[in-house]
Amino acid sequence: MDEVRKIVRAAPAGTAAFAAALSGDVLVHGSVRAQTILLEQPLSFWGGYDAGPGRIIDRTHPQHGATLAGKIMVMAHAKGSSSSSSVLAEAIRNGTGPVGIILRERDLIISIGAIVAAELYALAVPVVCLSAADFERVAGARGAVRIEAAEGAEGTGGAMVYLEETAPR
Repeated sequence: MDEVRKIVRAAPAGTAAFAAALSGDVLVHGSVRAQTILLEQPLSFWGGYDAGPGRIIDRTHPQHGATLAGKIMVMAHAKGSSSSSSVLAEAIRNGTGPVGIILRERDLIISIGAIVAAELYALAVPVVCLSAADFERVAGARGAVRIEAAEGAEGTGGAMVYLEETAPR
């Protein structure tokens, strides 16, 4: 999975036509292009996600059984324990976690999980926060999404999210 992740991230800019460009805040820097998975409800990684096989295991979650592996996770906000950061970092290490994260609300725990994965395992998973209106555009879009979250721009804007197609899902 790490090999696939490196190939996707190394794709030259402009290889696909993007229909919309949205700006947001960088929480964790990095760049990626992938399909999205929209989580209908918040997810706690601690007790809600199995980092081994990479599946949502929270039986009350509407997407129970779904995987985040190789996808950009689109989630309004997180829920749950501070231990979620360790589960997210482990999923990223295993190649069973998301390759990018788009949030509507800033979340320190999710960001820490991505930062730990970058520092310990050299696996960059960008985390960005969008306005409510731009988040809804991503949530309703189809096709691939590209995240460009500039290093050194954490908390100061600097994130661009490109939508390949904007037609409703």
